[in-house]
Amino acid sequence: MKAAPFTGAERYVLDAELAKIVNISMALEMPLLLKGEPGTGKTMLAHAIAESLAMKLIVLNVKSSMKLVDALYHYDALTRLNDSRFGDSGRDVGTIGDYIRMGKIGQAFVSPERCVLLIDEIDKADTDFQDDMLDVLDQMQFDISETDETIRARVRPVIIITSNAKRDLSDPFLGRCNFHYIAFPEPHLMGDIVAAHFPDLDKILAEQVISAFYRLRRVDGVEKKPATRELLNWIRALSADPDFTADALMAEQIPYPGVLFKKGGDLQRLQRRR
Repeated sequence: MKAAPFTGAERYVLDAELAKIVNISMALEMPLLLKGEPGTGKTMLAHAIAESLAMKLIVLNVKSSMKLVDALYHYDALTRLNDSRFGDSGRDVGTIGDYIRMGKIGQAFVSPERCVLLIDEIDKADTDFQDDMLDVLDQMQFDISETDETIRARVRPVIIITSNAKRDLSDPFLGRCNFHYIAFPEPHLMGDIVAAHFPDLDKILAEQVISAFYRLRRVDGVEKKPATRELLNWIRALSADPDFTADALMAEQIPYPGVLFKKGGDLQRLQRRR
């Protein structure tokens, strides 16, 4: 049976091009590589797909020191050694499979139902990890050397891979993925995002907040521009302040700048601008 198309989620607003590449990637059963500055919704897209299509979400947070085997499975040799010494676990230490625990990719492969596998911040890993991982995802199988067993995917997962472009990805890696760059939302799309999170927010106030937000993003020399997450938190902060009035957004004294700017140098630039 053909899977239902992804059209967005309750609090995830996507444009037509992103919807197309998500759905074609699922249809072709190819990984979707997402790039874009932090705060553009790369990671949240996987959450939205899982929510919208009622699939389990499995998240692999890539670390710089991670080896591919860590993402596939873990052999708990220490517990087996302790069981063999003390013999009080009730397990047969001769059965090595009892001491194998699946990693995140392994969990996605053994899942009886199709799931969403999010591989977050792949650019933190080295090139060997990236290319070897794509081999596993291409073949949809890997070997457990301790048991001489091959784990094959029961159902091919929906694979979302994110990158913040901190490190270049190899050409072979890029060639085996579909790709989409998520640009920072334009004000009209940001208005839809704000409305999805704050449906009761006064429309005029929302326009004023969004206008001030984009004005602050244009401050010269800012190292870390506020992203969508900061905007939503800023609206929560303003809404929680009984003394807040929209007039403050038109003045140079921006309320709660520390909700938007997270680096001391950026806050200093904002203060010098006043």
